[in-house]
Amino acid sequence: MYMGPVGLPISMDAVVFNSVSKVFQHRPALFNWVGRERAGSTEALRGVSLRLPVGGVLVLLGPNGSGKTTALKLISTMLIPDAGNVIVCGSDTLLDGDTVRCKVGFAMAHERTFFPRLTARENLDFFATLENVSKNERSKRVDEKLERVGLTAAADTLVMKFSTGMYQRLGVARALLKNPEVLLLDEPTRSLDPGSALHFWDFVRELPVTRTTVILATHNFQEAATVGDHVAILQRGVLVAGRPSVPGSSLDVMRAFYFQSVGEPEYAEAISAPSPQEMP
Repeated sequence: MYMGPVGLPISMDAVVFNSVSKVFQHRPALFNWVGRERAGSTEALRGVSLRLPVGGVLVLLGPNGSGKTTALKLISTMLIPDAGNVIVCGSDTLLDGDTVRCKVGFAMAHERTFFPRLTARENLDFFATLENVSKNERSKRVDEKLERVGLTAAADTLVMKFSTGMYQRLGVARALLKNPEVLLLDEPTRSLDPGSALHFWDFVRELPVTRTTVILATHNFQEAATVGDHVAILQRGVLVAGRPSVPGSSLDVMRAFYFQSVGEPEYAEAISAPSPQEMP
């Protein structure tokens, strides 16, 4: 991952942020009787520049409110930047949003748009139709994505009977229906049990082989160390650090890098210090 001014041809990269800023305006509620709520604004992202090569897995780390989900929504065109521009597979999200949406799949952390009285297979068949997957290809594509996320056995189960983790995996399957060039994952393993999380990490590591670029927002250091080959740390909307990472690298190294980057070196020192049992 490269940060700073954009100097390489756009075609070499899957995603480019060029000095991107996003501000949300807050207005008091209509019935703000006690006057506690004040108008104001929140700068969700401020001057963020980065680029991610095709086939990379970028992990976004940062505390709540740091701008991770906002960054994903800007890539998906759910939001547009207030300053700067976002380029996805050579297309500007503001000038050519339709092209970008055809190339991006987004699995959100709070996925609640499925029809509860339809099965997993019926839901995906419906959304595949919306994604213009041909009728001849649709059934095969749906079965393939259900298998990829480990839901084949539950394919004909009503979604209303799904656990939170199953719902989350179905959201990933939906994001994969269009065979996206860029896959956005917002806390994808938050509701998964340890075994399902390991299966999911294996799946993510396979995606670059197909030249699918993955951007994953998480709070999970183990997830970042396991699947990321690039790590970027956001704090209060600012990109404070970024570096290449080797999948499977030390969990303590990832934690120490994070706490040093967000200005809490005492935590990094505590992690790197030997435990009482290890001291002579």
